[in-house]
Amino acid sequence: MMRKGVILLAKKVNEAKLGLLTGQRNYRALRAALAELNDIDVAHFLEDLPEEQQPLVFRTLEKDQAMEVFAELEAETQQRIIERITDRELSALMEDLSVDDAVDMLEEMPATLVKRVLQNASPETRVLINQFLRYPENSAGSIMTAEFTDLRRTMTVEDAIKRIRRVGEDRETIYTCYVMDDQRHLDGVVTVKDLLLAQDGEKVEDLMEPDVISVQTTSDQEAAVRLMAEYGLISLPVVDRENRLVGIVTVDDAVDVLQEEATEDFEKMAAMVPSDKPYLKSGVLSLAKNRILWLLILMVSSMLTGAILGRYEAAFEVIPLLVTFIPMLTGTGGNAGSQSSAMVIRGMSLGEIHSRDLGAVLFKEVRVSLMVAVPLALVNYLRILIMYEDSAMVGLVVSLAMVCTVTLANSLGGILPILAKLLRIDPALMAAPLITTIVDACSLLIYFGIAVSLLPL
Repeated sequence: MMRKGVILLAKKVNEAKLGLLTGQRNYRALRAALAELNDIDVAHFLEDLPEEQQPLVFRTLEKDQAMEVFAELEAETQQRIIERITDRELSALMEDLSVDDAVDMLEEMPATLVKRVLQNASPETRVLINQFLRYPENSAGSIMTAEFTDLRRTMTVEDAIKRIRRVGEDRETIYTCYVMDDQRHLDGVVTVKDLLLAQDGEKVEDLMEPDVISVQTTSDQEAAVRLMAEYGLISLPVVDRENRLVGIVTVDDAVDVLQEEATEDFEKMAAMVPSDKPYLKSGVLSLAKNRILWLLILMVSSMLTGAILGRYEAAFEVIPLLVTFIPMLTGTGGNAGSQSSAMVIRGMSLGEIHSRDLGAVLFKEVRVSLMVAVPLALVNYLRILIMYEDSAMVGLVVSLAMVCTVTLANSLGGILPILAKLLRIDPALMAAPLITTIVDACSLLIYFGIAVSLLPL
């Protein structure tokens, strides 16, 4: 804890120093100070500056550092910088920026700026960018990088290491090298560790692993990332339909995908339209627009609950006590459904639960719900007997309704995400708000159905 406090204090001192240098327009000293910092810290410093100062400070950075910092900036800040720098500076930036970072940037920019960026890129870079932009959104091809280290199986270890030294500076990663033939078909994979520990005269084909785990360019990016996590890969080759190697997905891209997918699922589970901007950078109108659609849907759906209550209004007049247990039943049912849906959605996102597991999930949730609902029902029955005299039958009605409600809620929470997947709907939509709305209506029907059957109404 003490070490963490010292680091935070040093960071604040650095920020204060950088802010002072920026205010004084002492760009020479600022350039030297920024050169000593981590690229991500420099990006955070730039993001916190007033908009008009961001391009000025960015232009003080060393060339190599500028490229690394630029890749870490938000899309709006990147756009602001591109609008202010010269064509010559833009051309140099595009040559140093990795293709996947350039593609991510261009996907967020207006057409006029995209045109200017492509005009100032080299023909080779422009071809690569256009190729990447044609891949489907959220596919492995859209997040891969073309800067990988390739070798030939006929190379000796000495030749392979010479090649890595020659081209490694421009590659995204050099730890894992991919072995291809003359037609760029993927033959195998070999690590730098294996090369360094081998004799100079050994052949790459004797060291490589021929059974390579790979994905196609059109594969879903989330599936690619799950594959990397399952096999502990730091990079994953991406091939076309003819098994030609066209790029790799690196671990930093995988982390970005995980964050994006987790954020999107979280927002959908909270009944919001996913946003591609951080909360503090999103406008009030944008936030309201993302929320109001689902609020309207849930509000209209909740009217069904009111209609059910209106239908059984006469029962309230005969036994007013019945009304007091409605919030408890609907709340418990909604919570139970949310618990099971959260577990199933998590299992589906991690690839642990598949559509074929529908029956197994339903069977398990029914058993779990009975084990949970029976103690809840007993506690409620005893509480009603103690608090309300001569209410044994009301207690029995509430307890039976509790068992049925929790069982139904757990079952719905378990199977609805899987059914959504079968219907090609995002399972995250079948989360707490929607499950709660459905369970509320069902629990009231169950409650009053049992009450009408057992009580003199």
